[in-house]
Amino acid sequence: MGRRAARESAFKLLYQMEFQKGEEEAQIEGFLKEYAVDPKEQDYFLSVVRGVVLHRDELDAAFSKHLKGWTLNRLPRVDLSILRVATYEIVYLKDVPFSVSVNEAVELARKYCAEESRGYINAVLGKLDPGGPG
Repeated sequence: MGRRAARESAFKLLYQMEFQKGEEEAQIEGFLKEYAVDPKEQDYFLSVVRGVVLHRDELDAAFSKHLKGWTLNRLPRVDLSILRVATYEIVYLKDVPFSVSVNEAVELARKYCAEESRGYINAVLGKLDPGGPG
């Protein structure tokens, strides 16, 4: 499992957390027990999950202003989770290139979202400033 798989695992857990609110640390522990997250990538996984939880409102504000024809409340939760992971990487993880964050988000959308989601996820993330929030 490399960083791509760790990113996908982080996305899955964050998506799960959309439905099971609260007790984030217990959910993280349970997820790590149930699913194989490579110990070499566990720090990255934890950074993304905890970072998204901690900065959720800021991340939502950064990308939601670029949504055209959508509101944050109307976004499918799977799309929302992908946008949060990618926005967290773009804003906080300077060792992840901007283009990698965007491309990985589009790949997650290709795998988990409706077909039209790929285009707007790519467009929204493309408008973010890699140097700061939104």
